[in-house]
Amino acid sequence: MQQEEDENSLVEYGFRRVIITITAVLCALLEIVDTTIVNVALNDMKGSLGATLTDVAWVITAYAIANVIVIPMTSWLSKQFGRRNYFATSIIIFTTASFLCGNATNIWELVAFRFIQGLGGGALLVTAQTIITESYPMAKRGMAQAIYGMGVIVGPTLGPPLGGYIVDNYSWPYIFYINIPLGIIATFLTILYVRSPKYGEKLKASQVDWWGIVFLATFIGSLQFVLEHGQQDDWFDNSLIVSLSVASFFGLILFIWREMVYENPIVNLRVLKDSNLRVGTIMTFILGFGLYGSTFIIPIYTQSVLGFTATDAGLLLIPSSITTGIMMPIIGKMIQKGVPQKYLVTAGFSIFFIYSLWMYLEMTPDTGVEHFFWPLVVRGVGLGLLFVPITTLSLSTLMGKDIGDGAAFTGMTRQLGGSFGIAIITTMISRWAQQHRVDLIANLDPTKFNVQERVQNLQYMFMGKGFSFNESLNKAYELLDMSVSKQAIVLSYMDIFLYLGILFLICVPFVLLIKKGAGKVDMSAMH
Repeated sequence: MQQEEDENSLVEYGFRRVIITITAVLCALLEIVDTTIVNVALNDMKGSLGATLTDVAWVITAYAIANVIVIPMTSWLSKQFGRRNYFATSIIIFTTASFLCGNATNIWELVAFRFIQGLGGGALLVTAQTIITESYPMAKRGMAQAIYGMGVIVGPTLGPPLGGYIVDNYSWPYIFYINIPLGIIATFLTILYVRSPKYGEKLKASQVDWWGIVFLATFIGSLQFVLEHGQQDDWFDNSLIVSLSVASFFGLILFIWREMVYENPIVNLRVLKDSNLRVGTIMTFILGFGLYGSTFIIPIYTQSVLGFTATDAGLLLIPSSITTGIMMPIIGKMIQKGVPQKYLVTAGFSIFFIYSLWMYLEMTPDTGVEHFFWPLVVRGVGLGLLFVPITTLSLSTLMGKDIGDGAAFTGMTRQLGGSFGIAIITTMISRWAQQHRVDLIANLDPTKFNVQERVQNLQYMFMGKGFSFNESLNKAYELLDMSVSKQAIVLSYMDIFLYLGILFLICVPFVLLIKKGAGKVDMSAMH
């Protein structure tokens, strides 16, 4: 009974709730925009810090590793230090690290500061979700997830155009400096308005699950490294990748064992007894796979194949985000009215399948912007239908302090899903592109009339520009070779979309297996 009273004591109304919601969404946005804003600036960083592409990739990797290590621990940390203090401290760490990132003088300084920034940032995401969930009464939880979701979905798409604009007009340190004023405002609002729940006692240093932290960091840190660097280091032909994979595997087993036997576990695995959370966690993984995977693939395709600038490539995703933003509150309302969430999720997966198939059909070496507009709007609708129901479903039957633990799980699996998605997609693109190239070259038979004609036309074109006969012939072959490579890459992107679509289609029957009572948030138990 005590717990239920605590549960309702955090519910806010009126002005305070608005302020708390704005603060929490602002923090979630800060952290998410920062995950993607850097992607656009990598080239400039490479130049001004004198680093290789592999080194620069660490700017993303370090942040992701820190994020994924800290996310599962957030629930425990906020119980340990009090939620408000922990949230405020995280914002301060994040903001200070942003300032230091902007002032970094070499690449490894930047990577170290990004890691610290990630430790602060990971907390913002999950704690923001918990704060929002608990500030709304039970009946409005769907709406609360919708508001939080707008931040989480719009964030990754705001990153690239914002980053592109800043890099084109100012310089790359400003993508970090932009966090500073926002961070300061968020800190003040948090200290003034956010309240800490009264769950649990603090642990003494000797009771803290240090081994749990070590095993968790080993498992997730190694896994994240393997995923980010697998493709460029030839996967299991590389001894470092093999040893880290083994470390990650044993880390996972030891971690699960430790959390099951220790009395004060750092991550409460027992919440996974809740069947909705289990299903939700798996679906969040797939959602992360699709969300981050497709957000990653489109800018690369438009920049490398269609020759867009960074800003344009980012702007292309805006219609999709706006659609999702519009969808979120509508879906929050539908959930409140009692529309079964599993039907919404089924619709979401089916729409995502349509989107993937559509992109598969639209892709050519010279697709225009107008061809992307509608598929991306469809993607926005699909994401909206997936995000809110999955998050609400995962947390729907959890009570009190379990909400934080549940949010930590879904947050972690979403990030991991994204990392798996990006790793698998980059690997597939390079493997399939080679395969397609081999298949395409087989069709270029020099004895065929149309091949000869094409080479001859190209040769005459170059001769017309004043090159000699032999030079022109070589240039004609080079041009033909380039167009073959380009087509091979486009074909591999098409394959990716086709397989992503099939993956989403496979999920549909599983969603329909969710227990009947599961989707509905039980209101009666709350009073």
